[in-house]
Amino acid sequence: MRTTGGENTTPRRDTTAPTPFRALSVAMFKGITREKTTLFFTFLFPLMFLVIFGLLYKGGDDRVTVAVVGEGPVITALEQTEALDLQRVDTTEEAEQQVRDGDLPAYVTQDGDAVRVRFAASAQTTANVVLGIVDGVVNRANVAATGQPPTYSLDVEQVEDSSLEAIQYMTPGILGWAVAMGAVFGAAITLVNWRRNQVLRRLRLAPVRPSTVLTSRLLVTLGISAAQFVLFVSVAMLPVFGLKLTGQWWLALPLLLLGTLAFFAVGMLVGAWCRTEESASTVANLITLPMAFLSGAFFPVESAPAWLQQVSWVLPMRHLNQGMLDVMVRGHGVEALLVPALVLIGFTVVIGALAAKVFRWEP
Repeated sequence: MRTTGGENTTPRRDTTAPTPFRALSVAMFKGITREKTTLFFTFLFPLMFLVIFGLLYKGGDDRVTVAVVGEGPVITALEQTEALDLQRVDTTEEAEQQVRDGDLPAYVTQDGDAVRVRFAASAQTTANVVLGIVDGVVNRANVAATGQPPTYSLDVEQVEDSSLEAIQYMTPGILGWAVAMGAVFGAAITLVNWRRNQVLRRLRLAPVRPSTVLTSRLLVTLGISAAQFVLFVSVAMLPVFGLKLTGQWWLALPLLLLGTLAFFAVGMLVGAWCRTEESASTVANLITLPMAFLSGAFFPVESAPAWLQQVSWVLPMRHLNQGMLDVMVRGHGVEALLVPALVLIGFTVVIGALAAKVFRWEP
């Protein structure tokens, strides 16, 4: 449009004004940073687990402690193996009383050529370890007593670097749990809160595409996951903990972002189904916490029954933890991420489609 004087009066677009996507992203980020409870459960709460477990297992001695009574070549050989922590006791009666009271799982005595092991039924698993060690020492002593060289030899060596400590295995698991919590809780609580406060209704009536709202929230969630990765790895690498990254460790970050997408889809499904923040929080806890235990976030899942280990492979967190463990600790390359990445992508597509189907704008 031009005036009679030829001056152009066509309104110009303000290029300095923020786009709806950027405005929503900034608003969501500020909402998270200003909410102290969200910050605590996203960063500090899972970080506490890493610190506590890291301190508990730092330099810990996992040898079994048993009592020993008497002297002899078998007792001496047990001391030389350093496989057991031997506690000297004066009498057999005193040693047996400690085992009966549950203070020790077993005791070993040697009187001449007779070696005896007595153990508590309540510590059957630990006692089997003790029996295996003592039996091996006795067999070697018997072979040595014959004066004949042993027919068979045993070569034992740890596969991984001997410098690896418990923090190496705890960091990927607890980090995976923290990212899952942040993604599920963040998406679910935000969605329920916005629906109850009519924010979704206003956004629906506003000239903003639903995809813009979704991608802006997803971008904030991915940014939080990246911040969690940097924070957890930085803390675990402190000298007091001693995390040592191996191989192409940085490959864990793209896998972590895929895991964030998967758990963001879970959060959207929870938020679409629940009506209140309380119910959304409860359902999110019922999903993430058992999944963390079944996926080896806190304890090695290999110690679980075989059928439970197979069930755990259905869970996305198991694949996320396993993939990060492979590249961060075991020195594997990108080939180790193929199956976990495909599982996480497939899980995201299926759960995301289900969340879109049950999604509603208003209560």
